Amino acid sequence: MTRFTIAAAQYPIEQLETWSAYAAKLTRWIETAAKGGASLAVFPEYGAMELAALDVTTMGDLSACLGTVAGRLSDIDALHAELAVKHGMHVLAASVPAEVPGGFVNRARLFAPNGKVGVQDKLVMTRFEREEWFISASGPLRLFETSLGKIGINICYDSEFPLLARAQVEAGMELLLVPSCTDSEHGYWRVRLGAQARALEGQCYAVQSPTVGNAQWNPAVDVNRGAAGVFGPPDRGMPATGVLALGKMDAAQWLFADVDLAKVAELRADGGVLNARHWAEQPGAALLPSVEVVDLR
Repeated sequence: MTRFTIAAAQYPIEQLETWSAYAAKLTRWIETAAKGGASLAVFPEYGAMELAALDVTTMGDLSACLGTVAGRLSDIDALHAELAVKHGMHVLAASVPAEVPGGFVNRARLFAPNGKVGVQDKLVMTRFEREEWFISASGPLRLFETSLGKIGINICYDSEFPLLARAQVEAGMELLLVPSCTDSEHGYWRVRLGAQARALEGQCYAVQSPTVGNAQWNPAVDVNRGAAGVFGPPDRGMPATGVLALGKMDAAQWLFADVDLAKVAELRADGGVLNARHWAEQPGAALLPSVEVVDLR
């Protein structure tokens, strides 16, 4: 399959009272994406932090809420896996703090409709994550072979560092997913420009999915600004702006867009420019991180 529909969430952080309320919300969102014809649903960075509200004793504590949400990870993943299989859809779950020896990492999980799951941890941490929240960087950098195509994930800030996506492009990446969580327009635009730059350099698609809304009860995700976007290289067969679809700023919604991964191969072979091929001509181009390829087919 090269042509398919992507649904990118502008996902609202809400103060839910029960696990059942969260399960019902996620089920509604994924059902809506399925009804819209999506083969891939993309949720944002730290969207799972709304589960901190389930423990009123820790939901307002920046450090304690990590354990509360991480403790739900197995249930969160079981629910996503069930819904991905039920709807025959690939689902990038909202990233979650995952507990590891010595602390926590920021972890995204890609669920395939055949029951397989791929994991990508964030590699470069923001100042807030490292200086205030004490979330650690992790890895390795991965590329996921799926029935849709070759998919990479750069979690939010990671998209602002070109060598990560470039290493994935060298491994064959056709579609980059950029789940994000930003508390200002400045942050939103940094990630958006990073996603668009990666689509330009790699001659591939990039999808941004942000958190939206205010959650003053949790200092980790108290303010959320952004708009979902689906981007491509500004070249033949693509919009001149490189913007295939863009959501309404700060609104809770799904953004739908159709992509054709055959265009990636076409532009890399014979585009108006050949960014992907000519990358190697710049000094230092070979200094790339390694990429682990994971088969989710």
